[in-house]
Amino acid sequence: MQTNGKTGGQLIVHALEAQGVERVFCVPGESYLAVLDALHDSPIRTINARHESGAAMMAEAEGKLTGRPGICFVTRGPGATNAAPGVHVAQQDSTPMILFIGQIERGMRGRDAFQEVDYTLMFGGMAKWVAEIDSADRVPEMVSRAFHTAMAGRPGPVVLVLPEDMLVETADVAVARLAQPVDSAPTPAQVAEVGRLLAGAQRPLVIAGGSRWTEDAVASLHVFAETFALPVAVTFRRQMLFDHTHPNYAGDIGLGINPKLVALVKDADVILLLGGRFSEVPSQSYGLLGIPETGKTLIHVHPGAEELGRVYNPDLAINATPGGFLDAVAGLEAPASPAWAGQAETAHAAYTAWSEPPATIPGDVQMGAVMAWLRDALPDDAILTNGAGNYATWIHRFWRFRRFATQAAPVCGSMGYGLPAAVAAKLLHPERDVVCFAGDGCFQMTGLEFGTAVQEGANLIVLVIDNGMYGTIRMHQERDYPGRVSGTALTNPDFAALARAYGGHGETVVRTEEFAPAFERARAAGRPAILHVRLDPEALTPNRSLSDIRAAGRQR
Repeated sequence: MQTNGKTGGQLIVHALEAQGVERVFCVPGESYLAVLDALHDSPIRTINARHESGAAMMAEAEGKLTGRPGICFVTRGPGATNAAPGVHVAQQDSTPMILFIGQIERGMRGRDAFQEVDYTLMFGGMAKWVAEIDSADRVPEMVSRAFHTAMAGRPGPVVLVLPEDMLVETADVAVARLAQPVDSAPTPAQVAEVGRLLAGAQRPLVIAGGSRWTEDAVASLHVFAETFALPVAVTFRRQMLFDHTHPNYAGDIGLGINPKLVALVKDADVILLLGGRFSEVPSQSYGLLGIPETGKTLIHVHPGAEELGRVYNPDLAINATPGGFLDAVAGLEAPASPAWAGQAETAHAAYTAWSEPPATIPGDVQMGAVMAWLRDALPDDAILTNGAGNYATWIHRFWRFRRFATQAAPVCGSMGYGLPAAVAAKLLHPERDVVCFAGDGCFQMTGLEFGTAVQEGANLIVLVIDNGMYGTIRMHQERDYPGRVSGTALTNPDFAALARAYGGHGETVVRTEEFAPAFERARAAGRPAILHVRLDPEALTPNRSLSDIRAAGRQR
């Protein structure tokens, strides 16, 4: 390896180049001008977002779709605090990400200098590691450690703080080589025990979730499920882990879950929890399994050893990545006549029926018909993104994911995620269709990043589903405080006109029959597009109207 007498800023950029980084997301700031200057001469593409929360969410989405850390740069103080939502998404979603923060000069520490923040205190509960690089000669070491830490075990965010004066001092140090995530696999004895426990099962179920998945691991899961005739469910917003048209697919265990899938989980006697933590949302508020004793035989496979036994006491705990586990069990022989024969097909039939869009909802835009058209019109490799809100149900329940790395959605339920994630996805895969679903409230959290899409030529399509309110909160408000509307109404702009103002393509859809031609025009526009879909406020969920929920609340 060659050494370079470079500034701290140049060493940061050289370290990122050595890690194969192709783009960084940022909002520029004076505290890291030396890095921006070094990026000027680098092949790394600099994407300047409109707000730090958008930049951080873009970085998180790239980490989610690639398995390697997405990179975000922000300035000190307000810049760092604005980036916190993206760090939180990365932590809850187990996504590798590195946030670099420009910082005050080292000699000013502890004086409450301009925009000074103690980032160890601020991010210590969210990030896997928070550190300040106090000397330019330690840049290669610290950046290498950041990449290893972000990808190891249960992935997550790392925060590296960059004092402004450190970035202009020079050092002659070697660039560290490419960091690779550490793989882990079960022992032969554990593999044998998996075979024994499955062979003795009557109603086994696989639940796939978490991160550390690869396309090969997903393919191996399909083969494993077919070999053992196992039904496979996925956890909340991890739907790209199994082909929804596969005869072994049982559905997603998340919000608005299929009651028949709830029954399947409750009835299972052996559960193979593969890669996930089975936290609050998939566990239906920790109600599907006992804690700590689950009341079932639980095989828990997770790449982070600290997650095994954290909530549930497994009968067999295996510290392994999904791919490492599936490679190890590939040689297991399935029972010739398993007791659970036919259960996967029954579960898949229940999913298929549940995922058929409703014929009618209140209003002139029928989202069921919209989803049915999109299922036919978009290719299997289209990437769908979303934030949080009732509108997301239309994706989670009625879209049929077929391939790995086609979903970018926040497990932590963060509003505003969909558009930044779509920008990252389109920059990563410019040849693929990228469609962002966003509610009117969700879009306005980060809608200014549409300007980033236009500037960077990220020709995504945003569907703004506008019902004039924070729909999920209004639903819960009507349920618990019927008729007492407070703080949930929205007066919205013309979102199509906003798209055109940014230089994008914009159209408004007020009737179902307008959607398909508008979408095709957006697809052919050659620039980012917004379709402003005006949804009747009564159409709160696919199955229940606002009036139904209010009436039910009054009867409580």
